[in-house]
Amino acid sequence: MSKYSEEFKLKIIKEYLKGNTSYRYIAKKYNIAETPIYSWVRKYERFGKEGLKRNRIIYDGNFKLNVVEYMHKNNLSCTETAIHFKLAGATLVSNWERIYYEEGPQGLFTERRGRKLNMGKNSKKLSKEVEEDLIAENQRLRMEVAYLKKLQALVQQRNNQQNKKK
Repeated sequence: MSKYSEEFKLKIIKEYLKGNTSYRYIAKKYNIAETPIYSWVRKYERFGKEGLKRNRIIYDGNFKLNVVEYMHKNNLSCTETAIHFKLAGATLVSNWERIYYEEGPQGLFTERRGRKLNMGKNSKKLSKEVEEDLIAENQRLRMEVAYLKKLQALVQQRNNQQNKKK
């Protein structure tokens, strides 16, 4: 669910479009940031009421690639690109651009939703020697703990016997 209702967004947009207030004034009046107001107004001017609706669309790699390349070709900002393609926000475009630069165009075709797997097929396998060393160390540590517990029990027993003698 969206943080702000469609009616609230329309109210703010209409107040701004009357022309006697600024983004800053409206932001202070309603205690919200200026950036979403700017984005709502731009979407409303371009697409009307439909531009304010929140879309839950899964975009394929080709679309993401086209968006990033269009943004670079036309020297647009992330916000302008998001508005042009009627996307939910500039963050989406910014993330796609980051992936494009870090991993190349093929990175946009990778599915990234959901929780990352920590232990799975891609987890690193330890060499046999390292695994054996870890097992041996674990056994030594267990023996040390058992020895210390036994020593502590003996000391406690001796203290109890000396207390009884007094």
